[in-house]
Amino acid sequence: MKIPASLILLFALVSALRPARADDPAAFRDLFNGKDLTGWVPVNLDPDTFFVRDGLLVCRGKPIGVMRSDRQYENFILHIEWRHMEAGGNSGVFLWSDATPQERSRLPKGMEVQMLELEWPLLNREKDGSPRPLAYVHGELFGAGGMETVPDNPRGKRSMSWENRCLGKGQWNTYDVVAVDGVVKLSVNGKFVNGVSQASVRKGYLCLESEGAEINFRNIRILELPGGRATGEQVAPVVK
Repeated sequence: MKIPASLILLFALVSALRPARADDPAAFRDLFNGKDLTGWVPVNLDPDTFFVRDGLLVCRGKPIGVMRSDRQYENFILHIEWRHMEAGGNSGVFLWSDATPQERSRLPKGMEVQMLELEWPLLNREKDGSPRPLAYVHGELFGAGGMETVPDNPRGKRSMSWENRCLGKGQWNTYDVVAVDGVVKLSVNGKFVNGVSQASVRKGYLCLESEGAEINFRNIRILELPGGRATGEQVAPVVK
């Protein structure tokens, strides 16, 4: 019998949030120490694209590219807080990524959790001058660079949030991402509002994106969950 994706996620959350026992090592751990870039590897960026200022992880947005985690992850809960510092800022975090930039986009294959500033649709209009859809900016999820997914709330191949909850320039946003066996559920500022399933890659690197404007990050934490059903072809190649 096939277990529904919703039950898999429920089991994962119950397991993660149950009271810790003395012999139970499962716990959130920091992916950013507030001091330096330990645990992260620039992929196709300048040395100062990402840096630490006043305990925050700052990305200046130039050039376009990514910084990857120093190891791969399969099933996990990711907590990350972010704020754009410029109108129309663009960024995101990639899950299960191959951390290998593609020539045209300079971005890798992976499951992108979009982080756009609220004015992005107005500043990046359609060719006829009409604003882009607001769906872009409130935690849209999509497979980038060739990753395939099935969207919970389709906008083409992308999944848009059921509710618009992101805050604008200079304000902190909180994403909690549950990623289990090819299923991703996204909470934006305290409420689950988006999801995808059947991701074609289910283990890989985390990547933070630089795409044109300053963005700040803080409180980046991960709780690793037990390994699941990722097969060989669903695991990103190891970057050496």
